[in-house]
Amino acid sequence: MSGAERDEPAGADAWLTTVHLLVGLWAGLPAFLTLGWLLPLGLALTPLLLTGLPVLAVALVLSRLFGRVERARFRLVLGVDIPTPYARPATGSAVERFRALLRTPAGWREAAYHVARFPLSAVQVVLAAAAWLLPLGALTLPIYNWALPRGGANLWLFTVRTWWATVLVGLLGLVLLPLAPRAVRLLGRLDVAVARSLLGPDRSAARVVELERSRAAVVVSVEQERRRIERDLHDGAQQRLVSLAMQLGRARARFVDDPDKARALLDEAHGEAKLALAELRDLARGLHPAVLTDRGLDAALSGLAARAPIPVAVEVDPEIGASRVPVVEAIAYFVVAEALTNVAKHAGATKAAVVVRRWNGTMRVVVTDDGVGGADPAAGTGLRGLADRVSGVDGSLHVVSPPGGPTVLTVELPCVS
Repeated sequence: MSGAERDEPAGADAWLTTVHLLVGLWAGLPAFLTLGWLLPLGLALTPLLLTGLPVLAVALVLSRLFGRVERARFRLVLGVDIPTPYARPATGSAVERFRALLRTPAGWREAAYHVARFPLSAVQVVLAAAAWLLPLGALTLPIYNWALPRGGANLWLFTVRTWWATVLVGLLGLVLLPLAPRAVRLLGRLDVAVARSLLGPDRSAARVVELERSRAAVVVSVEQERRRIERDLHDGAQQRLVSLAMQLGRARARFVDDPDKARALLDEAHGEAKLALAELRDLARGLHPAVLTDRGLDAALSGLAARAPIPVAVEVDPEIGASRVPVVEAIAYFVVAEALTNVAKHAGATKAAVVVRRWNGTMRVVVTDDGVGGADPAAGTGLRGLADRVSGVDGSLHVVSPPGGPTVLTVELPCVS
């Protein structure tokens, strides 16, 4: 699980979140005291012949240092990883780096976070303290209420003096106490959301970076596929066609002098021709199977299951056939083909299942097997290739494969027709 995608404090622990909020108050104080006067001073001096620009540059540099500390604090205490908003360090001359520093929107968002951090933390600490102390105070009121001045606790409109009122307040504290952790966790989630929006990368910029990464991965995947096709043609069908041509040449040379030998050579050539056709048919199926275009994903996956060396159950949502998206269907087909190949080669499984569902504009493909498990996308090129192929259409791939199995491969593909 990626910390960058998680807004929930680690383990949803209310005490840990409380510590985080308390630490945030003091961690935000140095940045607030530093940037709270540097930024206004720089902005005030900028109209005077741009003399405030160096002050703003110093403030933004310090803001980046404080930002690293804050992201480390979220990672250390809550286990929430906030990516840096800066895609790459600035290059070029000192003037170009200075200009880039002032023009980077992420730097100004980060500075705004540090200015707001201390006041925000002050409010959060008050609310967190109230969430814990009010229920605890009410719950323990029957113990010390008698010792309070004026004969009891003063609760806004009335004073708790009678025993039944004291017990009632204690019961109210007992009811409110379970709500305190939820309130603190809510404060923690809001704090993480604010930090992500101001300390993390801009969503549009992050989207551009992700698209660039996906495009690069698709280019690499296509290049690897092209080399595989060339290798298969060279090592398979091309060699058989060369052998076929040689046998036909030998048969033609012996047709007059040795008809029986020529006939035997023609029989061998006929066999080579059939093998070459079979290899070309398999290669064409690997490029884009005709059954996928003609009869749809259900029939194509059923064909894959029929050729698998182990029993494979296939279940495809009928809605997919009713509203087809050819590009997504092709990717789903190749994902299943590669997954079943991996199962046959490495899993040691006795059976597998393929389930394809369409829900809310997404096609979900789930391939399971009862093999030995231990599949890791980071350890092999097959699953990495699948991930690259899926990311090319803004999809996602998840693998759950504990040692001993079972292995569950889940692919989600945008499927808007």
